Amino acid sequence: MKIAITTVCAAMSLLTVSGARAQDVDAAAQRDTVRNTDHIIVGMGALYAPAYEGGDKYRALPLPAIDIKQGRFFANLRDGIGANLIDTDLVTVGASITYTQGYRSKDVPAGVGAVNFGAGARGFVSVHEKGVMLTLGATQGFVGGTKGLVADASLSYPVSVTRRLTIIPSVGTTWANAKFNNRYFGIDTVQAAASGLNTYAPGAGFKDASGSLTASYRITDNIILSASGVVTTVLGADGRSPLVVHKTQPSGFVSVAYRF
Repeated sequence: MKIAITTVCAAMSLLTVSGARAQDVDAAAQRDTVRNTDHIIVGMGALYAPAYEGGDKYRALPLPAIDIKQGRFFANLRDGIGANLIDTDLVTVGASITYTQGYRSKDVPAGVGAVNFGAGARGFVSVHEKGVMLTLGATQGFVGGTKGLVADASLSYPVSVTRRLTIIPSVGTTWANAKFNNRYFGIDTVQAAASGLNTYAPGAGFKDASGSLTASYRITDNIILSASGVVTTVLGADGRSPLVVHKTQPSGFVSVAYRF
């Protein structure tokens, strides 16, 4: 019996980069275990994560857990709402509209201001071979946020411990262009004057790397308990930003969901 792993899809405007990382693992595992099976999974979860990537504050948020696949149509957090153009046992290629990252003005030093959460166009390809799943994707923001480009890569390997318990170790990294990094991690002259921080423009480069572990337990044939723990490290010039207080941070997500 296949184990379904829940993902977060709704309340995107409340999500942070580090928080999304925990749910990315769930999304990757979900696509690997039931990628060729139509399903509707809904539930409720709780997120504990930094208020922004590299920040000093944490937030605890209740969030709904949603994962839907009907034919080529899908809806989940990592890839948003879209369609699989190719979906075979070996490879999945999809396109979608998804959220883009931001943060609130009260979570960063006074004078820096907010980066609004927005939307972006995403494309991805996943290759599944001998239980291993490699995913490469890219998201170009077009509404709100930084309107920058972020590319991501992840590798996961679901392991069935028992008939009901599955664990999924995963590693991943993201790269961002100068527009994203300068807006998210940078300090321009106006912000420097208002905040007292030094001006900073990190430019394009690898943004972060992460390691994570998800555990999914099927309580009944339809009820699934899932938990993810993630450690993310901000890399390179982004890690030297005046906004980054802690380069390495943990985050976590737990949920209970029902598969129809």
